[in-house]
Amino acid sequence: MAKLAFTKCGMKPIIQYITDFLEYCELEKGLADRSIKNYDQFLKPFKDWLAAKGLEDLIPAHLTNEHIWEYRLYLSRARKLSKATQNYYLIALRSLLAYFAEKDIDSLPLNKVKLARSGGLKERKIKYLTLEQVERLLLAPDIEKLNGLRDRAILESLFSTGLRVAELASLDRDQFPFHTFSLSKEYELMITGKGGYARTVYFSSRALQFIKMYLEKRKDFARPLFVNHSRNVEPSRLSIKGIEELVKKYSKLAGISVDTTPHTLRHSYATDLLTQGVDLRLVQEFLGHRNILTTQIYTHVTKKYLKDIHAKFHSGKRLKNK
Repeated sequence: MAKLAFTKCGMKPIIQYITDFLEYCELEKGLADRSIKNYDQFLKPFKDWLAAKGLEDLIPAHLTNEHIWEYRLYLSRARKLSKATQNYYLIALRSLLAYFAEKDIDSLPLNKVKLARSGGLKERKIKYLTLEQVERLLLAPDIEKLNGLRDRAILESLFSTGLRVAELASLDRDQFPFHTFSLSKEYELMITGKGGYARTVYFSSRALQFIKMYLEKRKDFARPLFVNHSRNVEPSRLSIKGIEELVKKYSKLAGISVDTTPHTLRHSYATDLLTQGVDLRLVQEFLGHRNILTTQIYTHVTKKYLKDIHAKFHSGKRLKNK
């Protein structure tokens, strides 16, 4: 293919915009260095493909569906990448197109970049609970006892917020000034999570009720929100391992066959949001993922869920032959 020189409308070639995109990710999106390096890495094959095709001067406005199709063939045939890996590169390209839209740069809409179908994403399987299993788990602790009330508050909080176990363990009781807000509404709390990344998490009114009940029943004044109530020992912050063990304990009591961990509840939280139609980018924010590629692991789960729902309620079997 002959080299094309598209320089109309004052646009730069796509290749030159990639540096601008990475700087945008750093300065405006506030992404971590690792995430920016990932985007740079996942866009490199696209730059290589443009160069190999003589399209170094291709501007965003002249990017077509045919170009995308040829690039996908390049990833599949020339690079011989698995479908899961292809999707990493395609998602990075979609993010670049999203940047063009954000900056009002005329280009192909990001929804024109289709992801590879079927088995690829299944290489990273996630374990999650159904809502019925979650409810059984939440009801397992004996809330007549202090430890049981604490554990119910922990389980409710994990599913309500999608917090990582370390984030939950680090919470302090003074972060919940119950006299300042209503228990009938969600409570927004700013936390600093993995990599020093700050985000807002949302505690449901149900989770708040159990946290409040637990704090009111405590006789100590220790700072941590969740503490270890061992006899004859000063209350200390409940450890990550302690939280993991209690989740497994109640999973067994509830008769749940899935090997359940605090991260399983985080997966369940994300899956529940997506099956209710919440946008993947919003779920990314809720989870505190710096990179959309991390959140992408949930899409194959929700696609299967939607397929099952369609088969159950709209399969045509309810139609009567006349």
